[in-house]
Amino acid sequence: MLIGEVARRSGVSARMLRHYESLGLVRPSGRTGSGYREYSGADIQRIFHVESLRAVGLSLREIGRALDDPGFTPSALVDDLIRRTRERIAVETELLTRLHRVHATDPAGWEDVLQVVTLLGALGSKSPAARQRAALASADEVPVEALVEAALDEGDPHVAGALRWALARSGGGGPALLAEGLGSPVAAVRERAVRALAEMPGGEATALLRDALASPDAVVRGYAAPALAARGEAAAVPALVDLVVAGTNDTDAADALSLLAADDAAADRIAAVLADHLARDTTGTSARGRLVQALGGVPGAGSSRALRELLHDEDRAVALTAAYLVQLREVE
Repeated sequence: MLIGEVARRSGVSARMLRHYESLGLVRPSGRTGSGYREYSGADIQRIFHVESLRAVGLSLREIGRALDDPGFTPSALVDDLIRRTRERIAVETELLTRLHRVHATDPAGWEDVLQVVTLLGALGSKSPAARQRAALASADEVPVEALVEAALDEGDPHVAGALRWALARSGGGGPALLAEGLGSPVAAVRERAVRALAEMPGGEATALLRDALASPDAVVRGYAAPALAARGEAAAVPALVDLVVAGTNDTDAADALSLLAADDAAADRIAAVLADHLARDTTGTSARGRLVQALGGVPGAGSSRALRELLHDEDRAVALTAAYLVQLREVE
């Protein structure tokens, strides 16, 4: 079969067949009397073998080894192909993600496209300073998906703060994306997610922070409860008391309880919860001391009454602290 016929039947151009011949991959078995290349059935079969191996990603050099080396074992090469293919897919996926993000900004011209691409690149920079500058410039120019991804990955505290600032000023969709971070198996990601939510306004973020009060992660609860208290959410009270007992962010938790005691009824409810913990006497001396101090920060008649009842507490440290707090109230 002559080269033109082979090209038509195999789909491999005559130019490529000549290239294969120059590399020694496929040599026609014979020549016609006029000197034209003549391919046998075995030659054509080899052409199809070459094309099949090209289709799975082998280079022409690797194909030559695979076809001509009797000792060649394909397993190592296939493993290498798998690795290279995964790397290529990762690169292409990253490019696709970036293109989607550029498209989401609805750019009006190439200058807008270049600006978004520049900011996206800077958010992934190895330089913390570059990432921070990009975050501070990103609130209105970068899709919220990119900001959330950067915030959940960011380990530098200054850059993380800038990203939270940008997210708080970004458009919709941020809370829902951060909610996925709350369920991450990585503790650091969960913390970054709840801290970002704590700085985001709106009912969606508030609802997610309420859900976070039930998280098994104490760090998540520790950020969610004070953030909810700042929003006037009474649901945070039990978690805040738990923080005081545990000695985790207890000063902030006590301040948050004082903030929630905005009226007499709320103050009395919070005082009753603190007094109940003290009455159970199961928390240990240091925890009871923190509870008394938190009680002292709650205004109203309920907390004053609870403090006076503690003046004769069996724990002398608790009694002395209560006496000091009662005295301060009488002076005021």
